[in-house]
Amino acid sequence: MKTYLNSILLYPLITVGLFFSFQFYFANNDLFKKIIVNTKTESNEFDYMTVKLDSLGLSKEVFFLAINGYQKIKSQSSEKIKSIVTIVDFSKPSNQKRMFVIDLLNNKVLFNTYVAHGRNSGQLYATSFSNENSSLKSSLGFYQTGKTYKGKHGYSLTLFGLENGINDKAYERGIVIHPADYVSEPSIRSQGYCGRSWGCPALPADLSSQIINQIKNGSVLFVYGNDDTYLQKSKFLHS
Repeated sequence: MKTYLNSILLYPLITVGLFFSFQFYFANNDLFKKIIVNTKTESNEFDYMTVKLDSLGLSKEVFFLAINGYQKIKSQSSEKIKSIVTIVDFSKPSNQKRMFVIDLLNNKVLFNTYVAHGRNSGQLYATSFSNENSSLKSSLGFYQTGKTYKGKHGYSLTLFGLENGINDKAYERGIVIHPADYVSEPSIRSQGYCGRSWGCPALPADLSSQIINQIKNGSVLFVYGNDDTYLQKSKFLHS
């Protein structure tokens, strides 16, 4: 019983410690600040303030990175890219709503909800990422959404990783958006964190279909995490 009580008392302290360590990361990472300076524009500032993303917990810095990549993808693509950007912020713990679906044309947040990360990426926080088959880890970076299908998880959405060596094996790995019963508030209340996938950004079952129908067929998904290697390598975050 004593060990159990100690675990209960220790868990919130660990969570608070991780939170402040990630805040320190944003404030002191020179590479991150350099990229933000290069991506910050008046239009980004206007969109961020208009849709009040700060009140939902999405940092201005991560939003700027997503918009910078979206603009580059749109300018380089021979296909029509939707004016919708989906941001998954894995710097936030899984017991927080860290997926943001944003309508850039109408300056509106369409959805803000929970999303799972890969089983081997971490427990409360996703801290380890991979592009390899059978890694059971999430992959960072920019994706383009594809077509829908009905698979073993139900109504699902294919994803195409756009960054070589970072997430380009997503389709091969079967990394898709799909519903999952373990991505739910009851699951979070019972264990303190969201259930984990095999690498897919799985969504709450009651919202998954609605979100998939909004973002399918040619929208941009940006998955962010506290990872210097990704910030250095991404072709969409540098001029």
